Amino acid sequence: MYLTHTSNKTQGTLFFSHQEVSEISSFREKTEAGDFLTIALNLQENQQVIINGVAYVFPQFSIIPLVANQVFKFERAEQITIWHYTRDFYCLVDNNFELSCLGLLFSGFSGNLFLKLDENYVKKLELLLQMFMEEFKTRDTIQTDMLQILVKHLVIITTRLAKEQYLSDKVYEEDKFDLIRQFNLLVEYHYKKEHQVQFYAGLLNKSPKTLSNVFAHFNYSTPSEIIQGRIITEAKRLFLYTNKSSKEIAYELGFSDAGHFSRFFKNATKQNPSELRKSQSL
Repeated sequence: MYLTHTSNKTQGTLFFSHQEVSEISSFREKTEAGDFLTIALNLQENQQVIINGVAYVFPQFSIIPLVANQVFKFERAEQITIWHYTRDFYCLVDNNFELSCLGLLFSGFSGNLFLKLDENYVKKLELLLQMFMEEFKTRDTIQTDMLQILVKHLVIITTRLAKEQYLSDKVYEEDKFDLIRQFNLLVEYHYKKEHQVQFYAGLLNKSPKTLSNVFAHFNYSTPSEIIQGRIITEAKRLFLYTNKSSKEIAYELGFSDAGHFSRFFKNATKQNPSELRKSQSL
């Protein structure tokens, strides 16, 4: 089942794929990744998912949010349920620290969040699946509103899982964790030009040391690692899904010297761009 809905008011779009071989699984190879957010659910056996050129195991009974900068492809997309939506479809609560498109789930954590589902959460998501499928059949003037409510419900469930599994042993101080979210958002906006922690610390009116202490409190990657990781993620996307040269990519990512960029890339990935492209073409 592959369904789509577009809001008449904002032209935002929701794509829904359930037990279907669809283009969603490789959609970000062809589009501007920053326009979309994705939540993928696996209720069947383990399978492989490739995210930004790296292979991971997507476990049975798990769910993963795929953030705006990630390109992904599932081994067996027909066994995965996928919600894939534009920011202007569901950004009704952008002032909400935890639930907005720029909130906790998509901007507060680092790495890939493979979230385990217990029996209770499986039942909740199976029920939500049915509600989505039923609502897509209902064609009326409030269909968009209902689908947005269901997306919000999905985000709430996934956010709760992330907090339970990644923050359960931490003192959850909203202001401190929101600082991480704000830092991630600033990096997303500026990483192609600004590579130093000092720049972002200044925008946040914090010292680099304060940022490092907050990140360490949550066992988070360091601010410098976040910046470098975002640059590498985009570099991989450009190397894998465009024909741009290493020099062109270096300049696009804010490096005035292509040689410096190549050394930076190899130090981070243990391979040079040509090796990366060759490995993915095999």
